[in-house]
Amino acid sequence: MKRLMFTLAGIGTVVALTAGPALAFQCPKLVGQINSEAQRRFDSASYDAKVKAAEATKLHAEGKHAESEKLAKEAMASLGIK
Repeated sequence: MKRLMFTLAGIGTVVALTAGPALAFQCPKLVGQINSEAQRRFDSASYDAKVKAAEATKLHAEGKHAESEKLAKEAMASLGIK
């Protein structure tokens, strides 16, 4: 029983340690999608999305990944990206 508990605790630790960095890499992916779509357009929505993408990149660099992702998703929504 102790061996099972130790194994489960070890698996949980590995999952927790690998999930954090994986989520942190979501920000640049979203910003890339925004910039890719915004380059093809010349309207105010694309300009606003570029500004939000730059801010999201800054937040990502500061380690504020939740805020960065939220801002990037807002920019994506304004461009109609799902």
